[in-house]
Amino acid sequence: MAIINQIDKTKLPKHVAIIMDGNGRWAKQQGKNRVFGHRQGAKSVKEIVQAAGELGIDYLTLYAFSTENWNRPKLEVDALMALLISSINKETKELIQNNVRLLSIGNHAILPKNVRNKLYEAIEQTKNNTGLTLVLALSYSARWEIIEAAKKVAQLAVNQKISIEDIDEEMINQNLATATIPDPELMIRTSGEFRISNFLLWQLAYSELYFTDKLWPEFGKKEFFEALLDYQSRERRFGKTSEQLEQNI
Repeated sequence: MAIINQIDKTKLPKHVAIIMDGNGRWAKQQGKNRVFGHRQGAKSVKEIVQAAGELGIDYLTLYAFSTENWNRPKLEVDALMALLISSINKETKELIQNNVRLLSIGNHAILPKNVRNKLYEAIEQTKNNTGLTLVLALSYSARWEIIEAAKKVAQLAVNQKISIEDIDEEMINQNLATATIPDPELMIRTSGEFRISNFLLWQLAYSELYFTDKLWPEFGKKEFFEALLDYQSRERRFGKTSEQLEQNI
């Protein structure tokens, strides 16, 4: 039986988030430079977006570039930005054809202007699509996001639009970059690392975490389906007991 047929489509996560790690290590194994690894990684992105769309998953968030990644060698950063523009140019038409809506979260103010313009153009062109929502975390940091949310809430208090007692979990949610996006039920990280790396720290509070030794350029549909099967084998209790879940309490 094909692995995709083993997946229960009635028990899919609405939102899957992925830390795409290992492009550089994969390239080194091939005797190539890191940029070659990033190009191969872009092919995995395309394959996983297709797989998520085929299954009917609602949201897919990909950690494409962290704020910490700005500290990498300039040559690599410049190559990544060029690859990003190239990928947006090539893939926007296919996103439209496949009814995929593009969104992005992160500190876009520090992205190069040409990257920012291309990104916003693709977001505008796909805004009416109703299938998979693909969220690119670009120049993103969870701590940055939480600080920005805190500033917004503090400003509301300063403007006397809210009182301190009004501040609750929902208010924080509404002021995060992901305000319109449900929290991920599943977070996948490739390359054998067991870290969250400043990714969606607030939103991952109750997510199932899945780690694989596969490097990102090796991660394709089969590996994605395996992660989903593992997710479906778990019991999500949210603090309740198994007995409570069975009784629907």
